[in-house]
Amino acid sequence: MVREMDDEQTKIERLLRANAVKIEPADPFSDEAQACIRSYFDELQQRFDEGFNPGLSVSANPEELVPPWGLFVVARLDGKAVGCGALKIQGNGYGELKRMWVAPPARGLGIAQRLLESLESHALAAGVNVLQLDTHRNLTEARALYTRNGYVEIAPYNANPYAHHWFEKRGLGRP
Repeated sequence: MVREMDDEQTKIERLLRANAVKIEPADPFSDEAQACIRSYFDELQQRFDEGFNPGLSVSANPEELVPPWGLFVVARLDGKAVGCGALKIQGNGYGELKRMWVAPPARGLGIAQRLLESLESHALAAGVNVLQLDTHRNLTEARALYTRNGYVEIAPYNANPYAHHWFEKRGLGRP
C-alpha cells in the first residue's frame, strides 16, 4: 500500500513538473538558444558512432531560423532552457524540422511531444502543409516520436551524411 502511494505521488509530481514547462519562440542568436544547440551537438557527438561535425550537416543557422524564413523555440522549466526545436520554411508549402532536443534530466515529461506540436502549429500558421526531417539511426526515440505523430518514412531528400531516415508529414491542416 505504501509503495502504491509513493508511485502515485511520483506520477503527480511528474505531471506537475510537465505542466510547468513553457514552450515559446526564442531568438536563435541568444546565449540561451546557442547553449541548447551546443548541448544538442555534444549529445550527437557522443551518440553517433562516427561522431558529429555540424559543419558537415544540413544547415540550420540562426539567420535561417527567424521569421519569415523559420522559427526557433525553447522549452523552459523553472525558467531554465531544457529543450529546443527549429523550423526552416522552404517555400511552396514545405518546411523542415531541425535541432529537436530535450535535456536528459527533463526527458519523460512529454517535452519533445510539445515541442513538435508547437513547431507544427507555427508551420501551419506560416502556410506550411508538408513538414520533412531527417534523423540518425541511433536516435530511436526521435524516430518513434515522429512515427507516433503521423510522419512516414520517405526517400532521402537531402545529402545529410548523418541521416539514415527521412520523414514527412503531409496535410498539417487536416484533423
